[in-house]
Amino acid sequence: MKNKLKLLAAPMISLAFFACKSEKTSDVAETTAIAASTIPDTHNSQNSLDWNGVYQGVVPCADCEGIETRITLKSDGTFLRSLKYLGKDPNAFFDQGNLTWDTSGSKIRLTGENGETQMYQVGENVLFHLDKEGNRITGDLADNYKLIKNPTDPRIEGKKWVLVELRGKPVVQKEGSREGFIQFDMETSSASGNSTCNGFSGGYELKGQNQITFGNIAGTMMACPDMETEQAFYDVLKQTDNYSVADTIMTLNKAKMAPLAKFVLKIQ
Repeated sequence: MKNKLKLLAAPMISLAFFACKSEKTSDVAETTAIAASTIPDTHNSQNSLDWNGVYQGVVPCADCEGIETRITLKSDGTFLRSLKYLGKDPNAFFDQGNLTWDTSGSKIRLTGENGETQMYQVGENVLFHLDKEGNRITGDLADNYKLIKNPTDPRIEGKKWVLVELRGKPVVQKEGSREGFIQFDMETSSASGNSTCNGFSGGYELKGQNQITFGNIAGTMMACPDMETEQAFYDVLKQTDNYSVADTIMTLNKAKMAPLAKFVLKIQ
């Protein structure tokens, strides 16, 4: 009789054990779900986007054809800005100042040297011009209140490229000349380097699909024994409209013609 009672009790104990275990598992799952729902999402524009760089666009203007705007956001918390009032003033207005993030990490306030401020919402590769209260502008013209970030290419930017060939001819560093090279700064969309004689700098713009154009290039005015190479270098920058990259080789090209210049990557 005792043996029968033991046999009957065994499944009852087993069922109670599994029921208790199931309840504990359910409690753990519920607690985990509640904990997960209360953990704040710390991802925002400030810490999850590559927000520094150059943004451009034309925003509406009350008494002109539009305001051609170019804003450079720098990782050190400063900005550069140019404004051109189309149809009203052929000259651009330049200023600079500091940028600060709001507590949400999604909006920035630009404060210029004169103390005037402007707020923007930072999206992926776009800045949304906000109203005075810091809200997105709505209505038929809402899409016009955007500045688009210039394309970037980590294959060429942030590196030093040494000139080794111009118009198919090797570049040999002569006595009294310097190493020719070019560097691309993604954050400011500015190119700088040495033309084998003088240092130079100027703007550039990537347009996708390996297209590139250089703006006005300014250089120092030192005289060198080989000025022909320097002039050929500057001519190449003016004519270039695309580039190619293969491992440690970069070329500057015009259309589909033979490369205008060839560079090799210098390992720092």
